[in-house]
Amino acid sequence: MPIPTEPIGSIPRPAELTGASPSERAAAAERAVQDTVQRLQELGSPVVSDGEQSKPSFATYPVEGLTALAPDGPVIPFADGHQRQLPRLTEGPFRYARRAEEYLRAAQRHASVPVKQAVIAPSMLSLLYPADGLDGYPREAFLDDLAGEAEADIRSCLDAGAHVVQVDFTEARLALKLDPSGGLLENFVALNNRVLERFSGEERARIGVHTCPGADLDSTHSLDVDYAALLPRLFQLNAGVFYLQMAGESDPDRVLSVVAGHLPAGARAFIGVIDPIDPAVETPEQVRDRVLAAARHLPADRLGTCDDCGFAPFADDTSTSRETAFAKIAARVQGTAMAAGQLGL
Repeated sequence: MPIPTEPIGSIPRPAELTGASPSERAAAAERAVQDTVQRLQELGSPVVSDGEQSKPSFATYPVEGLTALAPDGPVIPFADGHQRQLPRLTEGPFRYARRAEEYLRAAQRHASVPVKQAVIAPSMLSLLYPADGLDGYPREAFLDDLAGEAEADIRSCLDAGAHVVQVDFTEARLALKLDPSGGLLENFVALNNRVLERFSGEERARIGVHTCPGADLDSTHSLDVDYAALLPRLFQLNAGVFYLQMAGESDPDRVLSVVAGHLPAGARAFIGVIDPIDPAVETPEQVRDRVLAAARHLPADRLGTCDDCGFAPFADDTSTSRETAFAKIAARVQGTAMAAGQLGL
């Protein structure tokens, strides 16, 4: 059986979409999704996605269009000095304005292979609640509503036939940077498990968790945090699949040994073999060697490959070209196949 390989999420949007007027945007997004799916299939990707062509960002799609928001929410600082800012909730009850199911169905219209769907972790959206609270809407009531909305987001994608639902938990490593004691990370894990525990074992086999140190405008927010401090706590999540950034690590062999020692029984680890913020396009041979390095730690039946992160998690990120992203994906697909052949799979 070949080693599975999957995209993580965002692919840079074409200029037609980023420059579209509001009246042109829906049609431009449909064409971008069709082009993304078709190109992934032409590259031989056994699983495809919509490339997040229609999302304003991987994190904020559920609240796009909500009026009960202010722009001055938490700030996420990146290593190069730029920042991203989340909105702030101004009143309850909290409800999603959009669900990921609509992105999934848009991709399925053009796909002839399985389609995966990325959703945002409830832990990220928990940051929208203001630190000083909201009158008449206590934090626990908000978390109850958030858990229910996150469950519905995942479940609707599973019911719509998603190959897998990928929960983006990129704030995990950042949590350890903001709170080295681990308390914030523990709260995040507990909240995400509060949602994941609502699914059956069979359903959780189709739910994965992705983590990375951020990949925005060719910079990261938490690459300086030791991965070994994160992974044992990350693997407490009740998911069947874990998508792990690895290509951008300075000592991947050390990290892979931690993965091998803590990966939950029955779970599969998709190892990142493509660094989306490195402008150089990996060769298939480089990918092959990264896969073989991972196979020295993990049995082939528990191993997959992926990109470290999305290529453009925020819609305005043009630091990586669309053509470069597809070239990197082609190298991942080819290199993974080469490694599988060398392993006799």
